[in-house]
Amino acid sequence: MRTRTAAVATATAAAALLATTAVPANAAAPAAVEWSARHGTAAATGERWTEPSGVWPSSTLVIEGELINTGAGCYSVWTRFVYDLAPGPVRKHAEICGPGSVEVNVRQSYWITTTGSVTVCRGTEDTSDCGTWRSVTTWPTDRR
Repeated sequence: MRTRTAAVATATAAAALLATTAVPANAAAPAAVEWSARHGTAAATGERWTEPSGVWPSSTLVIEGELINTGAGCYSVWTRFVYDLAPGPVRKHAEICGPGSVEVNVRQSYWITTTGSVTVCRGTEDTSDCGTWRSVTTWPTDRR
């Protein structure tokens, strides 16, 4: 009987936790946070936010913006994510050669234990010549 009581208590506590941490369907979207990275004659800027994914506790990290190049060379935008201390691969999301601009659009599965960064690199093939990696998973302390 004690085992059943403990199991019921655990299930009740888990349900209460889910109810208090789940995002209601009609909840306002979190405020967007600006991000930026640069290298050489290129700069990438935009906004990032999270959206509910429908599968608690996961959400979707959305990174949108623009890669602008003012010079003649080629540049690209890359991301790197780490999940529970396990690094994932670097991924290219945008590239441009010569002056102009292109959109940056990233949608990434996001958990509270996910960390991620974005950078701008010279060239379009690899991350051997890049600017500083900038976090896209740190949030303002006043975020609610």
